[in-house]
Amino acid sequence: MTGPRIVLLGVLAALVSGCSRLPETLAIGSPAPAFSLAGADGKTHALAEYASSPVLVVVFTCNHCPASQLYEQRIQQLHKDYSGRGVAIVAINPDGPKTVGLQELAYTDVPDTLAGMTERAKHRRLEYAYLYDGDAQAAASAFKVIATPQIFVFDAQRVLQYVGRIDDSLRADQVKISDARVAIDALLAKQSVRVQTTRVEGCPIKWQGQPASVPAEQALSQAGPVGLKFVGAPDLKALRGNGTPKLMMINFWATWCPPCVIEFPELQNIYRTYRARELEFVTVSIDIPEAKSEVTKFLETQRASSTNVMFSSDDTAALQDAFDPAVPASVPFTLLLAPNGDVVHQQLGEAEFLPLRRAILANLPEDQRYPGLQAYWAE
Repeated sequence: MTGPRIVLLGVLAALVSGCSRLPETLAIGSPAPAFSLAGADGKTHALAEYASSPVLVVVFTCNHCPASQLYEQRIQQLHKDYSGRGVAIVAINPDGPKTVGLQELAYTDVPDTLAGMTERAKHRRLEYAYLYDGDAQAAASAFKVIATPQIFVFDAQRVLQYVGRIDDSLRADQVKISDARVAIDALLAKQSVRVQTTRVEGCPIKWQGQPASVPAEQALSQAGPVGLKFVGAPDLKALRGNGTPKLMMINFWATWCPPCVIEFPELQNIYRTYRARELEFVTVSIDIPEAKSEVTKFLETQRASSTNVMFSSDDTAALQDAFDPAVPASVPFTLLLAPNGDVVHQQLGEAEFLPLRRAILANLPEDQRYPGLQAYWAE
């Protein structure tokens, strides 16, 4: 299974690619690097804005990383618990569309863009400042970020006193040591931080300037063969039962239907994004059989590597009933089928893509590397 790679990095020596030292992050005792970045709240936020805060907490996180998603509400709780005591919590996203490819996007509903961050903050009701650094990665470079999420805690003089993990478990219900809270509490009490560095567990930063894989990955995702076959009542009945171990997305459409044509490219993009995580996609054209050449031409234009079928007769109503009598007569119609055939999501009319993506993420198999991720998307 593909996806974001979990990395464990810290101050202890380890053998990585033949080297005896791990990458070095910002050193304890360093001053807080300056930053001025656009936020998901529509404002620009700079280091000077937090000059009066007794403690400044900077967390590098992002939209796509499963580990970052599992920590979103813990960062939110830090904000709720400490903002009343003057502590400033600032999150910075170091990732962007130039470095985040389909493998990483298979774990998120929105991309790592400022617009995507705005949508995530709205959907998850995030109240802390969430800033975008994905275009230049200037802040990430200055902080020498290793992975997301990674937290930096500065004292009132903006000297770094703690760097590393937020706590000791991806699973919130198994946390034993809340390292960041311990550091914040110590600084608020005018005490020294006993443990100043911990290893980081999360998704490694993909830096701009490294060999570009995103364009090649996008091109490869569109390179599959395009096929089309006729289906009759028995085929449609079997399709309704799913009968595969995969989550199945089915879209009923027609070339003469403007909303169908408008939504089709994005449905293909959704399929390309999540298919590595066991999503199947079947397009069902209700065009008359004589329109096969026109349907084929459209599918080829769209590079539709999904499974594509079309009704074998012009008795549209009978074939729709063969699939399911509850299927509406109009198109477009999109639904998600669980492996047991249960309908877990459906939309009539031009698709609403964000709810569709979230339904897909909530019903894909749990990835054992990220326990609790399915529950995060099912919320």
